[in-house]
Amino acid sequence: MNNIDYVKQTCINAKSSSKEISCLSESKKNLILKSLIDEINLKRDDIKDANSKDIESLKLTDNFNNAFVDRLLIDDLRIDSMISSISEIIAFKDPVGEITNIKEMSSGIKVGKMSMPLGVIAMIYESRPNVTIDASALCIKSGNSIILRGGSESINTNIVLSDCIKMALSQNNVNQNVVQLIDRTDRSIVNELLAQHNYIDIVIPRGGKNLIKLIDKLSSIPVLKHLDGICHVFIDRHADINKALKIAINSKTQRTGVCNAMETLIVDKNIAEEFLPLLEEQLKSHNVEIRGCSKTRNILKEVLLASDSDWSTEYLDSILSIIIVDECNDAIDHISKYGSGHTDVIVTENKKIAETFLRNVDSSSVMHNASSRFADGYEYGLGAEIGISTNKLHARGPVGIEGLTNKKFIVLGNGNIR
Repeated sequence: MNNIDYVKQTCINAKSSSKEISCLSESKKNLILKSLIDEINLKRDDIKDANSKDIESLKLTDNFNNAFVDRLLIDDLRIDSMISSISEIIAFKDPVGEITNIKEMSSGIKVGKMSMPLGVIAMIYESRPNVTIDASALCIKSGNSIILRGGSESINTNIVLSDCIKMALSQNNVNQNVVQLIDRTDRSIVNELLAQHNYIDIVIPRGGKNLIKLIDKLSSIPVLKHLDGICHVFIDRHADINKALKIAINSKTQRTGVCNAMETLIVDKNIAEEFLPLLEEQLKSHNVEIRGCSKTRNILKEVLLASDSDWSTEYLDSILSIIIVDECNDAIDHISKYGSGHTDVIVTENKKIAETFLRNVDSSSVMHNASSRFADGYEYGLGAEIGISTNKLHARGPVGIEGLTNKKFIVLGNGNIR
């Protein structure tokens, strides 16, 4: 079967199966997810073996680096994390079919809203095979069908994980087409998927900026996306130094190759001379390269001079840019100019300044005295996330079960006429 027919048939199968999954009871969906946990445990060694093949193949390409390997790696710890995410999703109340906010109008009709699945989701992603499980589990619980198109670098791992999902569906007598993995690595497949607006309701990309830009440009289907994770931490003059050090170091170094890692540190001039040398000492132990503005270099003599492009760069690496500003409003202005609307943090003990920052920074997650690394579906109590959205419509921030549903108006009457 050629790629055009292959993609169209996959989409037809997804559309057909979406009717079945949208009507399943919460208990049935939970049984599928429990079966999936069992299958993942049963195939644990197969998953790790397949992942080893993917990493060995990666070594033969130009993409082999520590950050890429970190995103691709599946070990026992990450398998346990997948299982934990599924368990969290099982515990969540099923939102599908729930009618809320029923109000009686003066005409006598009652008006409310019912949560419904989005329908068919196309997930296009790179590197991280755990997305295969997280996205599938979220879609099963929220009553959506999903088409998975992972990157060629993780194909072996994704095939084994997909087999686990299919077995879980089959064991519970549910159509296996509820979750389908595109097992062809031809890049033209993506173009074909993006043209299937008659069957796919929303496209969710996860990967590099170039991939997401391409999908946004080519898609005839709504796209839920974020392009960059240019995340900032602002150390205000009223910050607690110890808190500030812990938050800055964790935001940058806990994992560098992720979208919620800090890329730019903004420091109030009144605390910079005390704070920056302490920070530099700790960053050196983590082998982080520092690029600073001219004021930063007056304090930290050995750092490189930051260029204007550094402020708009998502490094995804052990590199940090630092800029010193006069006060909070200057930090907000810098974030407004260079930020990507993902996650931004203020560290301060001044409640009024914190409120100003929280109100005026227009990002999908804005934090006070906490690491940017908390911008995550699991940490937000969503169980897992299918992605992080910087869109202004529908869903924003980490997207879990609620973000995979929308609402329709329900009107209840008793022979009422207008």
